[in-house]
Amino acid sequence: MRAKPPAPVVVQDLFRQELVNIINMRHELVRLAELIDWSVFDREFGAQFVSTTDCPALPTRLVAGLLYLKHTDALSDEEVIDRWVENASWQHFCGEQSSTGRVC
Repeated sequence: MRAKPPAPVVVQDLFRQELVNIINMRHELVRLAELIDWSVFDREFGAQFVSTTDCPALPTRLVAGLLYLKHTDALSDEEVIDRWVENASWQHFCGEQSSTGRVC
């Protein structure tokens, strides 16, 4: 099963802040995310990220973003997830829209 596109954040909630409202939009990862054509990743690599369970696969941008962050900072799988959970700029880079997004 392929990944579902992220649902737009519609309802304003006290515990659900949009990342663009809480991060520095001049941060290097935010600027890099704007330069990347993420649809190319989905088109070229999306078929590689399929789920073999009944749950939908993770979005291609999330997987590609985590792999990029892991490589650039020379982190283990556990380290990249630990930092991703705590870093709103990393979450934005990987395609999350709100501060209470998925936890890997």
